Amino acid sequence: MASNHLIIFVKAPRRGTVKTRLARAIGDEAACAAYRRMVEEVVDRLASLASVELRFTPDDAVTEIRQWRRDNWQLRPQGEGDLGQRLERAFAEAFAKGAQRVAVIGSDCPAITPADIELAWSVLGTSDAVLGPSQDGGYWLIGLREPRPTLFQSIDWSTDKVLNQTLRRARARNLKIELLRELSDVDTESDWLEFLEQNRRLF
Repeated sequence: MASNHLIIFVKAPRRGTVKTRLARAIGDEAACAAYRRMVEEVVDRLASLASVELRFTPDDAVTEIRQWRRDNWQLRPQGEGDLGQRLERAFAEAFAKGAQRVAVIGSDCPAITPADIELAWSVLGTSDAVLGPSQDGGYWLIGLREPRPTLFQSIDWSTDKVLNQTLRRARARNLKIELLRELSDVDTESDWLEFLEQNRRLF
């Protein structure tokens, strides 16, 4: 495994299981289509990167996820447990295989660029951890240079407390932590309409 290893958390694009907040406004079918488009945007943007792993849920979804794999990318199931347990496992397995710097991102922040990932690797050269804050109080990236399981335990996932709770955990353990630029996840109808408008302007 390369010294820098990126993991992208993805979900099977199954109706009724993805983008549930968005689905309340536009319906399950449209929300599922929106999720597919967001994942495609993320993987297209990051296709030039090496040592990338698509880590998927549920564990039986490999045939649905394979469409998003790029050359030399890996596929691996997330396994059981809440988000914290799955993140902790992803980091532990990557470090156990020899990675020196590991970052995990989600699949619903289509503004991520290769430059963001390269900056994360650079930050991890001198810091213990790096976070990419999102506008909803969570984070779109977390990067580490060694396993830090306590950063994923007893966190109020899917709330606006995630970033601050994680920062407090890191600082309580005297970890040097840096922040990247703030980005926005696409979770609501207004987020989705803004994404469509931004992409329309590009063409």
